Amino acid sequence: MPVENSPARIGKSVEIRGEVKGSEDLIVDGHLEGTITLSEGRLTIGASAHVAADLTAKDVLILGHVQGNIVAGGRVELRAGCAVEGDIRASRLSVEDNAGFRGKVDLTQGAAKAPAETTSPATAGSVA
Repeated sequence: MPVENSPARIGKSVEIRGEVKGSEDLIVDGHLEGTITLSEGRLTIGASAHVAADLTAKDVLILGHVQGNIVAGGRVELRAGCAVEGDIRASRLSVEDNAGFRGKVDLTQGAAKAPAETTSPATAGSVA
């Protein structure tokens, strides 16, 4: 009997090219290229995963390899042995020893709620 609250899983032998969208928790153990967007879910990139995608989720846990930008409304966790190449935008960030990361970090409140603020040409360069 399946457990109703168990996360969806993309297995080790699965390769996906395209867009993955959802609102539930997701575990990726395979190869994925494209984008992953989970509006309310937790995204876990497993230790055997190789992901070349932009990731957007409530919380993101990285154990494997990710090449792409990460946006989280809550927390991003980089665990020992992972390799991340891309920018991270989140409210909180946790990095374990021996986690590999190359990119920029923007820790702002409500990172996933509001897109990056743009400056109008009329106010560009002015200081308030």
